[in-house]
Amino acid sequence: MILAAGRGERMRPLTDTCPKPLLVAGGKPLIVWHIERLAAAGITELVINHAHLGQMIEAALGDGGAFGVRIAYSPEGKALETAGGIARALPLLGDAPFLVVNGDVFCDADLAALCRAAESLCVDGPLAHLILVANPAHHPGGDFGLHPDGLIRDAGGERLTFAGLGAYHPALFAGLSPDEPAKLAPLLRAAMAGEHVTAARLDGHWVDVGTPERLAELDARLRAG
Repeated sequence: MILAAGRGERMRPLTDTCPKPLLVAGGKPLIVWHIERLAAAGITELVINHAHLGQMIEAALGDGGAFGVRIAYSPEGKALETAGGIARALPLLGDAPFLVVNGDVFCDADLAALCRAAESLCVDGPLAHLILVANPAHHPGGDFGLHPDGLIRDAGGERLTFAGLGAYHPALFAGLSPDEPAKLAPLLRAAMAGEHVTAARLDGHWVDVGTPERLAELDARLRAG
């Protein structure tokens, strides 16, 4: 699943007329970079949620055939936050663990490895596996602590930032309404308390494309090769 429902307030005025995942860096929309990398990793069944200017996303990507994938869309009348959007899309995602990628990040994560991590998720074991990165300048405090046993907790360990990529078991979202906003962090913290969340650190290229300045920097870097 690619999350593409955010309004992109920090990206305004660019996002007044263009949904954030369609903003271009290195000659192609951010979301297309994700789709191409997912396809290269053998992931060809995609779900994309949308809200703000969502029809532009559907018009740009179609059924996914041009990229060698099949895309199903999960429209939201109002943005449902991350967990709420996933809960809304569960009928499209099925009963097996699945990957979720934020539409407004750029990275070179090993998505095939994330798929393998997803295979270890189960109701009685880990419910989520996250990709973490070194804390960027705009988020120096990080999000979670990665411990030597591979588990993440709120406290202790190496303090890192959630990269916006993860694998999840559908059971993590059990009980959530498909029509109400819900944040992901509280669900993860509750699962962490029961030692049900694992993680790996990404030391490659990762950008939270959250401002016009970061988008311009990423565009320049990609164009320079």
